[in-house]
Formats: sequence, C-alpha cells, structure tokens
Amino acid sequence: MKCGGSEISFFPVAYETEIKVQCADTEALRRQLADLGAELSAPRHFEENVVLDFADGRLRGCGSLMRVRIAGGAATVTFKGPPVPAGPFKKRAETETSVGDGMALLGILSELGMAIWFRYQKYREEYHLAVPGHAGSVHVTIDETPIGNYVEIEGEEDAIREAARRLGIGETSFLRDSYYALYVKYCERQGRAPGHMIFAESEGFMP
Repeated sequence: MKCGGSEISFFPVAYETEIKVQCADTEALRRQLADLGAELSAPRHFEENVVLDFADGRLRGCGSLMRVRIAGGAATVTFKGPPVPAGPFKKRAETETSVGDGMALLGILSELGMAIWFRYQKYREEYHLAVPGHAGSVHVTIDETPIGNYVEIEGEEDAIREAARRLGIGETSFLRDSYYALYVKYCERQGRAPGHMIFAESEGFMP
C-alpha cells in the first residue's frame, strides 16, 4: 500500500479475494444460482468505472489502482494495492467507501493531478450465495461487458472453491485478470489498439 506514498499505518486494511470466469450462458447461471438459494442483492444495473493515475503512472507502475465507480445515483471510490501471491485467486488490499457525487470527486482528483487513463462499462447484477460449511457467504456477480460476459466470485478462498464447484466451474477456468488486462488481450485478438472498454452506443456518465 506504500506505493501511493502513504506511511500512515493506523488505517484498517481489508483484502479482497476473488476470481473471474468467462460465462457463455448467463441465463443458465441465473437458474443455477436460484437452485442453490442465492439471494439477489442488486438487480441488473449499468456501471461506469473510471480508473485514474498520476502523469508519471506511479499507481500502474506498482500494480495499484484508483477507481471511481458510478452506478445510478450512487458512487464509490476504491483504492487497490498490488496483487499478492494467492494461487489461482486474485488477492489484494482494498479500501473502498461511498461518495455523494462521483463526478464532483473526479473533478477533485483532477485538481490533485490525477487523470483518467481507462474507462470500462458493464451491466452487473449481484447475489449473495451461502456456502454450506463456511461462515457467511460469497458475493457473486454477473457482468455483461463489451468484451463478453463474466461471473465474479468473491469471498474466502475455500468458500470460492466450493461455490465454484457447486456452479460447475472448474479451477482451471479461474481468471485472475483485471478487466483492463482482459480488454487488452481481447484487442490483441481483434488486431486493434486498446482504448476504453465501453459499449458502442454508450449511455455512460462521462462525455
């Protein structure tokens, strides 16, 4: 977390552990989740995600991320530290909080010397899925993106494994890539230069 320049140590640090999996049939996945008793926590909604960095690329350079997410009338700001070794899982320190006005926050960050270097959009729906034998639940999302559909599972490692098994997802299908990394690979396969991962007829919050 020090690559952002902070030496302050009293802030609590939480770790996000998750996987992505490419999803060819979202309707089948919804049926599976329903059969397993998953609870819909957020119906399908549009998200605008804006990733920022300083001109010298210091956050990208150390594998960290600053993101502002705007969805409907809500916005969140997230800082993620560099990924840590976690086998097939993506694990990194994460600090996140809601903000009253996402566009105002982007303006403040711009005044502080940060600039947008990547935007990505998606339609997301969210579920909580209880996993027998594990405390709490895993967070499952279905993401419809301009480069295809993905499911994310977030929680404790063993709970992720068990939830994936119950959904018929093998560990060899686990992806640790960010959406930016997946987008770059997609552009390479398409033979085109990367830009922003946005829908052709964008309904985004950005001009």
